[in-house]
Amino acid sequence: MKVLLLGGTGEARRLADLLVAQDIDVVSSLAGRTTDARLPAGQVRQGGFGGVDGLVAWLRDEQVDALVDATHPFAATMTEHAAEAARRTGVALLVLRRPGWDGGHGSAWHWVESADAAARLLPQVGSRVFLTIGRQGLDAFAGTGLWTLARCVDPPEPEPDWCTVILARGPFAVEDEVRLLREHRIDVLVTKDSGGEMTSAKLEAARQLGVPVIVIGRPPLPSGVDAVESVDQVVEWLRRRR
Repeated sequence: MKVLLLGGTGEARRLADLLVAQDIDVVSSLAGRTTDARLPAGQVRQGGFGGVDGLVAWLRDEQVDALVDATHPFAATMTEHAAEAARRTGVALLVLRRPGWDGGHGSAWHWVESADAAARLLPQVGSRVFLTIGRQGLDAFAGTGLWTLARCVDPPEPEPDWCTVILARGPFAVEDEVRLLREHRIDVLVTKDSGGEMTSAKLEAARQLGVPVIVIGRPPLPSGVDAVESVDQVVEWLRRRR
């Protein structure tokens, strides 16, 4: 069996480790957006495919048996391309999405559908903003006029002049997040519904300090696409297809 694993997440790395250990021929594809990416086990392909047509050609040329999309929950374009490529080629597709956050951390949560909607809501919620949405989508907040701290893994290009940028990669500790919120007198947190434990400490810190949270909801999956929430479920799905 040959598997193309669309990766870039911690779950994708764990899945690649398991598949290599089971002698499954897996190729992990990384989009290349993040520098100094931690590479998974097995073969690694970096860079895009050139749209749906390029992905279709690659799946056919490499005689791929199964396609697993374990990209970030907000990598909507890649997921759409994967769904269309699977439809054209007949290659089986499964999407791995970690569970999202449910608001159980106890602070006031405001759910919105997009970065633009979050930016429009911000002035009604707070005046000192902590943005934890990554560097993609920062521009939506440029016109709020609010003091803003943005945390990213890699530097935004071009570097924004309307906010303070700090570079850091999770996991983060709750005590460090509490310290950060206090140091910068943050009174509203903006995040995406990424889920997972790597970056959830900020939510607990916000709860402890009574800081409201604006949460950008996930884009919907393409219709007809099967999805699971755990690496073990993907392994079982592939086992049944061997």
